[in-house]
Amino acid sequence: MAMNDSVNILSSAYLAVEYIDSFLPDNPLQQPFKNAWNYMLDNYTKFQIATWGSLLVHEVSYFLLCVPGFIFQFIPYMQKYKIQQDKPETWEKQWKCFKTLLFNHFFIQLPLICGTYYFTEYFNIPYGWEEMPRWYVLVAQCFGCAVIEDAWHYFLHRLLHHKRIYKYIHKVHHEFVSPFGMQAEYAHPLETLILGAGFFIGIVVFCNHVVLLWAWVICRLMETIDVHSGYDVPLNPLHLVPFYAGARFHDFHHMNFIGNYASTFTWWDRLFGTDSQFIAYQEKEKKKQCITKKKAN
Repeated sequence: MAMNDSVNILSSAYLAVEYIDSFLPDNPLQQPFKNAWNYMLDNYTKFQIATWGSLLVHEVSYFLLCVPGFIFQFIPYMQKYKIQQDKPETWEKQWKCFKTLLFNHFFIQLPLICGTYYFTEYFNIPYGWEEMPRWYVLVAQCFGCAVIEDAWHYFLHRLLHHKRIYKYIHKVHHEFVSPFGMQAEYAHPLETLILGAGFFIGIVVFCNHVVLLWAWVICRLMETIDVHSGYDVPLNPLHLVPFYAGARFHDFHHMNFIGNYASTFTWWDRLFGTDSQFIAYQEKEKKKQCITKKKAN
């Protein structure tokens, strides 16, 4: 009975979104996107699309999303939004990070990406334009992927902080007490495999078109680069996502090393009380701000 009720609710929600979508104006980018997609299908094999297309989406998205945070360090106005203002980025750390990223991307992640074609063939996942899901279905699927990945990340990330394991694997990622966007995927190769596995679980569950692979890659990179950016910028659209952790939440994890283990959302840390030190820190900071304001007045 409960299952039927859930199905009815989801069906009603889907119909409601479809009804609202019918009143929205046509997307002016849809036709150019359709033309580009069909051109890709006509000129490249499925293996080339799945492998080199996925690599291109990952690399371009990753480094483009890192650009704003990289530029912020040169803009004095943006320094008031930097969370750990006493720990500025250095060229040495950024260059070290960049070199490690290139190694991980091409020697760890690329071999995994090479399996994308075989994954889509095994599960008979379509590539065609006509089979592509609507935008609101993609949004829902990406959110579902994020929920699954977040659960995986919380428990495995917390395990990597165990005193008998931490120094061998996860310590590499914590070389940066004050993180910056490009450092999001700076990690030991084993950590890249262990925590990265959570990315693929949602794909196995939801994937009904190759476009979801790319949409989820972009969403996941957008989130992880944002929380590692080191800047808590106002009017960040990601803050509209329910229970979104954000940069300040994860920045505290790098500063404190304990607690705030989840990647995207706050509910697992709240449920297990691993955000208690963060909450205490926030309350302490608020008291400091109140005292400073009183002295200023």
